[in-house]
Amino acid sequence: MVQVTLSGILPKAAGNISTFEVDAKNIHQLLSNLGKQYPELKPHLGKGAAVSIDGTIYRDNWFQPISPGSEVYIIPRLAGG
Repeated sequence: MVQVTLSGILPKAAGNISTFEVDAKNIHQLLSNLGKQYPELKPHLGKGAAVSIDGTIYRDNWFQPISPGSEVYIIPRLAGG
């Protein structure tokens, strides 16, 4: 299990829950499991989010391993121009 913290607008899509534990071995599995557990969160995941694992931010490496006990933050990507 990994501890996951949602930031920005993401907790609202997860029923106002910002921190919880999820079983996942990599980023892809984490986002997939979250999307199944919280369907309203699913549209905000994937290319719309960056994932921080123990302080390192991953934007597109969806098969990056996640170690048990890791601290994971899901951060909405900012867009603008």
